[in-house]
Amino acid sequence: MHLLSQISFASAVFSSAVFTMPVENQKRDGPNTFTVQQEFARYFIKNGPTALSNTYLKYNKQLPADVASAAANNDGTVTATPEQYDEEYLCPVTIGGQTLSLDFDTGSSDLWVFSSELPSSEQTGHTIYTPSKSPTFKSLSGYTWDISYGDGSGASGNVGTDTVQIGATTVTNQAVEPAESVSSTFVSDTQSDGLVGLAMSSINTVQPVQQKTFFDNAKASLASPLFTANLKHNAPGNYNFGYIDSSEYAGSITYVPVNTANGFWEFTSNGYAIGSGSFVSDSIDAIADTGTTLLLLDQNIVTAYYAKVSGAKYDNTQGGYTFSCSATLPSITLGIGSYKAVVPGSLINFAPVSGNTCFGGLQANTGIGFSIFGDIFFKSQFVVFEGTSAPQLGFAAKK
Repeated sequence: MHLLSQISFASAVFSSAVFTMPVENQKRDGPNTFTVQQEFARYFIKNGPTALSNTYLKYNKQLPADVASAAANNDGTVTATPEQYDEEYLCPVTIGGQTLSLDFDTGSSDLWVFSSELPSSEQTGHTIYTPSKSPTFKSLSGYTWDISYGDGSGASGNVGTDTVQIGATTVTNQAVEPAESVSSTFVSDTQSDGLVGLAMSSINTVQPVQQKTFFDNAKASLASPLFTANLKHNAPGNYNFGYIDSSEYAGSITYVPVNTANGFWEFTSNGYAIGSGSFVSDSIDAIADTGTTLLLLDQNIVTAYYAKVSGAKYDNTQGGYTFSCSATLPSITLGIGSYKAVVPGSLINFAPVSGNTCFGGLQANTGIGFSIFGDIFFKSQFVVFEGTSAPQLGFAAKK
């Protein structure tokens, strides 16, 4: 723990600096540190237009017309071969003795779940949380939550507190948000039974009083106030809470300060390179979001990238850039302090949309206002979320 104390002290004194330092393996078994392994969920077909559309909806941004049209007209029913399928990996979370499979989302701050208070038609395919079956649930009278999106979709419900266990850590009186109404957008995503928001508590949607996230409530009991994301391609990854496992990354970890003004894990990337091309200095305002599937960057970067891909084009019918599924894609390197994070081209070949045409995992952030380093990025990087009084993000290459 002494090393993280040094990091925290340095962050407080040099909040605008970038730190690169080795981090020892701090793994322990017990309530102060724990690992959450992701698990297999049901099969689903990866759908590029829908993934891009969902990002706009999540951040309540105006959907570009072609993106909206592509998502509406694309039902994901491509002719499927085994390699066109992917598994979605979720994390087991126990609430009041009931275990659900939830998404860990560093881009939101609500812990909401499919519940017995939903109409039966909205419960189909999901594991349901039943407050009345929990001996520790306490309703917060008059408290509500409501997540609404620009297209009219959303979810809402009441609020209570319950005992929540993730890994070896238990938080009593954690705010839990049972859904009473869920739009079809969420109902159709039968992979997930809800979300565990891990962004800043300042963007929690509970009214009349915002509630703290699980991480904010748990971090005082952790060996160190941090968690790490080690997501993987076509395999379950893991989240570690309270420690940094040196077996999961190579080299040293580069830390950058987080801007919490907007409630996100927001930071500045200092440029990019495409393939073996030279590094281009640029100021890229970005957030680290495990709840977003794609990598969304400024239009000029995306245009420059696909100019290097033979046959790639912006396809209005798909709302994004597409290319031949057999195309050779270059890597994209993103500068973070002194660290250069390389996302291999193989990860940017996201999913087929029709025939031999594939949808890119890198798309433009048009109208969103910031870049989003989503799962395409995370599957190539080891990332530390340090929740001290001066929060930091740490980045390193995977082993």
